[in-house]
Amino acid sequence: MAPGGVTIETPFSTEQEGLAARPLPDAPATVRVYLPAIDRATADEAIRRTRERLGHLTAFGLRPIGELDVRAVHEEDWATAWQEHFPVMRVGRRIVIRPTWREYDPKPSDVVLSLDPGMAFGTGLHPTTRLCLEAIERWADAGLVDGASTLDVGSGSGILSVAAGLFGARSLRAVDTDPVAVAASQENARRNEVSIVATRGTLPVEGGPFDLVLANLVAGLLVELALELSTAVRPSDGGPGSGGRLLASGIFVGREPEVRRAFAAAGLRVVARDEASDWVSLELERPRR
Repeated sequence: MAPGGVTIETPFSTEQEGLAARPLPDAPATVRVYLPAIDRATADEAIRRTRERLGHLTAFGLRPIGELDVRAVHEEDWATAWQEHFPVMRVGRRIVIRPTWREYDPKPSDVVLSLDPGMAFGTGLHPTTRLCLEAIERWADAGLVDGASTLDVGSGSGILSVAAGLFGARSLRAVDTDPVAVAASQENARRNEVSIVATRGTLPVEGGPFDLVLANLVAGLLVELALELSTAVRPSDGGPGSGGRLLASGIFVGREPEVRRAFAAAGLRVVARDEASDWVSLELERPRR
């Protein structure tokens, strides 16, 4: 019996830039058993019996069994412990990300985004998300966001589409293959009083082409979706800056040439670039052919 619960941690390696995992069946697994220490005598007896029975298992010629390691851990609310490491953050000049459990007294020029990411990606802590938010603010300063139709591909927590909505974007669409992310996008849109249609899925998306397309993914997915992303962006009418914009982020600096080639082949032209902590974001447009 393990009143505190049992976990079995099987080893794995990551693939597809961390988007997938491959089990390693020949590597040892770790079994963790949690016992309440308030009754020390009972806990000590359970440890003694476990060590004895593990010794018996070796007689069956099974895979090697490691030594039993015993240590005390302090009980805490693991579901919310991460929140203490998520502060109020300023991104760019005006964007302020306020976790829903923290107080903040905004300045008159602040654009405050109230956020609870839950289990979805997108807190503003990662350089790729910050690059995107800074780009959205620049677009807003240039008059590209107010009234713009917007698509957020791989929306995660919805942080980017919500930010665009707070700057005045309209017809906001958000898609993600993870239902947890879709729910997080819907909830964060509601708490920020932004209207977003968030659905589970990927490209192509009905309703395009869009004035602004946000794609904070990874290099491999950007390459794979290059043509669909290009099609989603409103083409220019011939003049510079007259078309829509694609913001592509999540590109590790070493993968940038590959992403640029894929976008060029899809008819997209890079108009701006930014970099932070070995991560790159690209702003692109689709000239009319």
